[in-house]
Amino acid sequence: MPSHHYIGRFAPSPSGDLHFGSLIAALGSYLQARSQQGRWLVRIEDIDPPREVPGAASRILRTLEHYQLHWDGSVLYQSHRHDAYRAALDSLRHEHKAYFCTCTRSRIHSLGGFYDGHCRALHLGPEHAALRLQQTEPVYGFEDALHGWLAADRAMAEEDFIIHRRDGLFAYNLAVVVDDHFQGITEIVRGADLIEPTVRQMALYQQLGWQAPRYLHLPLALNHDGNKLSKQNHAEPIPMSDPRPVLISALSFLGQPVLKSWEDLSTEALLEYAVAHWDVRQIPKNSRLMP
Repeated sequence: MPSHHYIGRFAPSPSGDLHFGSLIAALGSYLQARSQQGRWLVRIEDIDPPREVPGAASRILRTLEHYQLHWDGSVLYQSHRHDAYRAALDSLRHEHKAYFCTCTRSRIHSLGGFYDGHCRALHLGPEHAALRLQQTEPVYGFEDALHGWLAADRAMAEEDFIIHRRDGLFAYNLAVVVDDHFQGITEIVRGADLIEPTVRQMALYQQLGWQAPRYLHLPLALNHDGNKLSKQNHAEPIPMSDPRPVLISALSFLGQPVLKSWEDLSTEALLEYAVAHWDVRQIPKNSRLMP
């Protein structure tokens, strides 16, 4: 049933321009929100300056506007949210739900890739240390709106994961949970590459005493080498020409009905048709080559 209380979001990192894969995530989250008569927010996840590309954030927003994926309210920038992240960290430390750890990546790699809780009882200080969540409420799986029940790797679910990095940067899993809670997000629609950390984020919600949102993970667009389209793989930015052919390709990728006479529609009318006919049940579950 449509819900006026639905709040969705698209949260790109400014590590490059929008490509076809990120358009899939933006369009899927937009259509899900609009089909529920809900709000659709945009957040720029700029908490990792070494990975950011100058000007990418503004180009991402211009591209969304060009494709007429108009968001509600103001854009939230994670770089403006450090006080909120520190407050969450302070709360977890005060409740003895987090501790400092000096273990190196090489040590953890030697263990098979998952941290073993070595520093949990050492009562270390913050010098040259990361802060880890003490995992007392592991989540072993979750119900995805597209995929159904998704079970997590047990070792990952039980790991004390990093919430504040050794280099002083806030960890993605912390920031995304704090911001989704702050913005009242009711459902997160994003790419299937983020299925794995979902159980960690849900565990952090529980540790903070917050209600976790629902999740829907979309199929990934792959390049012709079978790799996920990504900024790291130098995926081409989507063009700033006529948005309609690219939107048609994205809708087709998502398994949605497409009018044969779309050339007679404006971009706005095309999106209105897509909202009216949006059907999650038609979305393919498996990732596949981009058109």
